[in-house]
Amino acid sequence: MAKIIIAPGKYVQGKGELKNICRHTKSLGKSFLFLASENGIKRSKSTIEESFKGEDAEILFEKFNGECCKNEIERLVEVIKQNQCDVVVGVGGGKIFDTAKAVAYYAKTPVVIVPTIASTDAPCSALSVIYTEEGVFSEYLVLPRNPEVVLVDTAVVAKAPARLLVAGIGDALATYFEAKACFEANASNMTGEKMTKAALALAELCYETLLEDGLKAKLAVEKNVCTKAVENVIEANTYLSGIGFESGGLAGAHAIHNGFTVLEQCHHLYHGEKVAFGTIVQLVLENAPIEEIEEVIELCLEVGLPITLKQMNIDEVKEEEIRKVAEASCAEGETIHNMPFEVTPDDVYAAILAADEIGKLYI
Repeated sequence: MAKIIIAPGKYVQGKGELKNICRHTKSLGKSFLFLASENGIKRSKSTIEESFKGEDAEILFEKFNGECCKNEIERLVEVIKQNQCDVVVGVGGGKIFDTAKAVAYYAKTPVVIVPTIASTDAPCSALSVIYTEEGVFSEYLVLPRNPEVVLVDTAVVAKAPARLLVAGIGDALATYFEAKACFEANASNMTGEKMTKAALALAELCYETLLEDGLKAKLAVEKNVCTKAVENVIEANTYLSGIGFESGGLAGAHAIHNGFTVLEQCHHLYHGEKVAFGTIVQLVLENAPIEEIEEVIELCLEVGLPITLKQMNIDEVKEEEIRKVAEASCAEGETIHNMPFEVTPDDVYAAILAADEIGKLYI
């Protein structure tokens, strides 16, 4: 099989870069549809309009209705046709990214992603997660290409709640360990092919960056300021983790995250918060050296990610509930089967309880 690495056509990051969005995107078309929430439009409209001032381009702002569902995608495709827009720009968070990418795919236009938070590695990916109008998962839409441009204004991201950046650290924390597991198993990445050494190297750099700058970045964004550490962690959460997971592959941590979604008491947690605990469970599954487990736990403690079931809002550990998590983690097609050894629900059940006990030692 071939080795493949995929990435956005251009990744732009820096303080105040939103004011330069015209310069970074004007080669893509002449008529731009900007998709954002009502508040997102209020916060970004004047900056975007100023960027395009005097240019031979038309810009249209459209309010996102709140859910990445088929009806919303179809509605926006019609908006594009009626206004003859030839570029879609998603400004905001995950559901807006996914909607913008899906709309661009069906309308056959380029897509630009402008994250205003750094809570996941979704901005760079060639994937949209589609839900029903009620917010229930419907399907994955695998896209033929990554976004043409991802533009991150770090001054904007630094003003978001610190918990969102920390959740992004939790998501990015798994990247290296899952890519390493896929490499050892010679498993396929998200393209269905094999990973390159470059993808594994980016995944490792992602982890090293979190260790070096995670705590410093969290402390800075708690004061709504953007330092070099914040810049580095935003890049790790968004770009390094994005390339690392998509071109490196997913394994145990994300499958265990998916398992925990069956428990109602975990629903208030962000994606990355569950992934962080899933990373510790994966390391227990691997029987990783205690020094490696301790390093991950210490990072989680520093930034405020969960390391025990109690911190996952599971106050009473019930065997039947944890076994449901373990069963869901090992469902057919789950990424846990990319681990370099066979993993059963009994293995995951044992690893969850063992990870919880290890975590308690550090509380």
